[in-house]
Amino acid sequence: MRKTKILWALAWINILLLVVLLVRVGDSRAYAQVRRPSDYLMLPATLQGNANGVVYVIDTSTGALSGLLYDDARRVMVPMAPIDLNRVFSVRPR
Repeated sequence: MRKTKILWALAWINILLLVVLLVRVGDSRAYAQVRRPSDYLMLPATLQGNANGVVYVIDTSTGALSGLLYDDARRVMVPMAPIDLNRVFSVRPR
């Protein structure tokens, strides 16, 4: 009696797993990111009048330019406000 209960329980679990598998196979939607991850271009530079270096960061997907300035006194990286390069380069001369 006990073995038949275990056998029926295993059969029902297998049926449930088969149904879940068939539901997942029938789902043809693709799950992906809305947009691809960004590529970053990083350029080291020096600023005139500043002894510390700066690293410019360009996000090639969104067209944003930002920078990180090293503050030697506090030993931290200070972020610069981002600039939208698409807007800068879309301005037409008069």
